[in-house]
Amino acid sequence: MRIKKIFVLGFAFTALLLSNTKLYAQDKRYIPLGHAKFKDTLVVAHPDTTFEKDLFDVIKSVFDKNYKESKADSITTKPVISIVPAVGYTLQTDLAGTLSGNVVFRTAPNTRISTITANPAYTQKKQVIIPLQSNIWTKDNQYDFIGDFRFYKYPQSSFGLGSNSDRANENPLDYSFFRFYETVLRHITGNFYAGLGYIFDDRWNMSEKGQANGEISDFKKYGPVKKSISTGITFSALFDSRDNSINASRGFYTSLQYRDNYTFLGSTTAWRSLIIDIRKYYKFPEHSDNVLAFWSYNWLILNGRPAYLDLPATGHDPGNTTGRGYIQGRFRGAQMVYLESEYRFKITRNGLLGGVAFINAQSFSAAPGTRLQNIQPAFGPGLRIKLNKVSKTNIAIDYGFGREGSRGLFINVGEVF
Repeated sequence: MRIKKIFVLGFAFTALLLSNTKLYAQDKRYIPLGHAKFKDTLVVAHPDTTFEKDLFDVIKSVFDKNYKESKADSITTKPVISIVPAVGYTLQTDLAGTLSGNVVFRTAPNTRISTITANPAYTQKKQVIIPLQSNIWTKDNQYDFIGDFRFYKYPQSSFGLGSNSDRANENPLDYSFFRFYETVLRHITGNFYAGLGYIFDDRWNMSEKGQANGEISDFKKYGPVKKSISTGITFSALFDSRDNSINASRGFYTSLQYRDNYTFLGSTTAWRSLIIDIRKYYKFPEHSDNVLAFWSYNWLILNGRPAYLDLPATGHDPGNTTGRGYIQGRFRGAQMVYLESEYRFKITRNGLLGGVAFINAQSFSAAPGTRLQNIQPAFGPGLRIKLNKVSKTNIAIDYGFGREGSRGLFINVGEVF
């Protein structure tokens, strides 16, 4: 019954996106849903703007009075680099020193945009965070190589299992973490790709401080271990018709990943999971630069019993962006159903500043074999600062509000989804 409910929700959302339903804009024109018309290209500046402007234009104009701004252009085979050294703040890190950036390029003309993203940081909580993610498209879009490499020295609190968990049950955990993921997708037809991958997650030196109220934590009840390895094979399928993978303004994206962890490859236990990632983007109104975006992220443990920290959790998606309004790891469980919508709009005509308004909702089960619990909503506003107009990379600054007084600032280089 639990799995059935999850798939009913996922099917309804997918059916809406793929149907012939029409979304009406303010000018009474319509946007057809589910048509794959877009390749990964960038649109030149809107006709009502002489030049697009980004943060580098502003800085250069201050120090060079003769500086002339260039027009926004498409990505070529020449790499475009965006780097921001900064002091940031999030709920899970407190203050953090970070060097965030990406490299954007094409491996050949008319191929999709390839990206390499890194956000190393050291935080006030003495966390070491070194993530490196890559998405490399080969000539003629025949193959897509997707990499995810991470090292964390990461003290972080857990609040128990399920979306009914209580903030008063905060339990500080400590652990070290290394990840190696590599997936190879091959072009099948149109915007559809499929392929295989290898995954390796290693967590060691895991320990808990315990709940302040002295009660036995869900971490201990679940079965605490000091070390766990999850390794195996992934089977993936991808459909991607977005016009830009960094900052989409239209198109459709869906990704399915089936993960099978094998003990003969070194996994501590055998378990299987499925991740369903669905995104849809509309220009709204149709002839504006404003975007209405939807995201559904569903992460399901199909069988087996993963280690506690391998269970689906808030903010533990590949981009660490689910659940704005709650601290990372606030909710955790064997099944995760997540929905989010965001409206993106310009504040300045030159595109330097933009804004967003978002709302999300998430529901988790507790341990494997239990039902989904209460839906936990969050919402908030955000500011966008154009970091690089060529790649359309923004600095995203959001403030989210959740239930039970949960709130916080969330900073990211690039869009949340």
